[in-house]
Amino acid sequence: MKILLLCWRDSTHPQGGGSERYLERVGEYLARQGHEVVYRTAGHTDAPRRSMREGVRYSRSGGKFTVYPKAWLGILLGRLGVGTLGKIDAVVDTQNGIPFFARVFTPKPTVLLTHHCHREQWPVAGPAIGRFGWFLEKHVAPAIYRGAPYVTVSGPSAQELVDLGVRQQDIHIIRNGIDPIPQHLPTLDNDGALHLVTLSRLVPHKQIEHAMDVIAALGEEHNLVLDVIGSGWWEEQLRAYAADSGVAERIRFHGQVTEDYKHALLARAELHLMPSRKEGWGLAVIEAAQHSVPTIGYRSAGGLRDSITHSLTGLLVDGPADLTTATEQLLESASRRRDLGAAARDLAAGYSWEETGQRFTQLLERIAE
Repeated sequence: MKILLLCWRDSTHPQGGGSERYLERVGEYLARQGHEVVYRTAGHTDAPRRSMREGVRYSRSGGKFTVYPKAWLGILLGRLGVGTLGKIDAVVDTQNGIPFFARVFTPKPTVLLTHHCHREQWPVAGPAIGRFGWFLEKHVAPAIYRGAPYVTVSGPSAQELVDLGVRQQDIHIIRNGIDPIPQHLPTLDNDGALHLVTLSRLVPHKQIEHAMDVIAALGEEHNLVLDVIGSGWWEEQLRAYAADSGVAERIRFHGQVTEDYKHALLARAELHLMPSRKEGWGLAVIEAAQHSVPTIGYRSAGGLRDSITHSLTGLLVDGPADLTTATEQLLESASRRRDLGAAARDLAAGYSWEETGQRFTQLLERIAE
């Protein structure tokens, strides 16, 4: 089969994250099974218009908003036999708030991949775009994709889709896999501090400020440092917040780092804090768990209720004050941290991209028939 993957970004994009990695790993598995895979996404200055990686052909065109109409044009031209999107057998349309509505432009079977609903994130886009985006996500997308197969990554995200009117029988939960820890990790200097870590895109809904508030409350008493791994357009605001909170010297912004350095930072940490307003699942939770590092996150984030087993592999709390209290409690009990970390590591060992790809492939082959 020839399979088209639609996503507004790929992992090479400066704002790429876990959802993009999920789709790429699925595409790579499909390619290994002999399928032709085209990943259509937005262009950016760090990547060529066309490239091949792990058997997947990447086609990049358009920006944050124009990626959508350019993909529509590519699909329509492909139906005429023009361009790289011709002779498609199946489509995976990714809904990062707004899907590509590929079902309107092609008669080929289409799967809608939705990591989570975005109601809590839309206000960041501004009042007009936020209201319009939520209208598309809440009303238009479910109508256009009525009866089509949906894929999501956790039970809470599946329930959100049901709440939007998607039929339960149309939803397939196909969980994330996890990449192995690199064989060789760099050695980090021992600075004598206890390290907490956040692994996240730096955007408002990730609420990294709440992790900084933990440092402001507990940093001096426990000699804490917060390692912030990731990049994003909210970084300057976060740096200003750290300065205003008097903790700038205890916050270390590492930006986008290599895989081996990321894992070295995770391995050094005592705890991983994930105060995100919303998560489809929480890939960073499992990456920290690979190093026996438990996560404290918000119960209201949705998907974290799947990636964190409360009081067994980490803690789910109900707000910023509870985040600080839970962090202090675990810092004062090394044995409790070890128990949570060991259970988290065992949980992480059960996730496999092989299984993710296999289940996704079976779904695509079934609908293509």
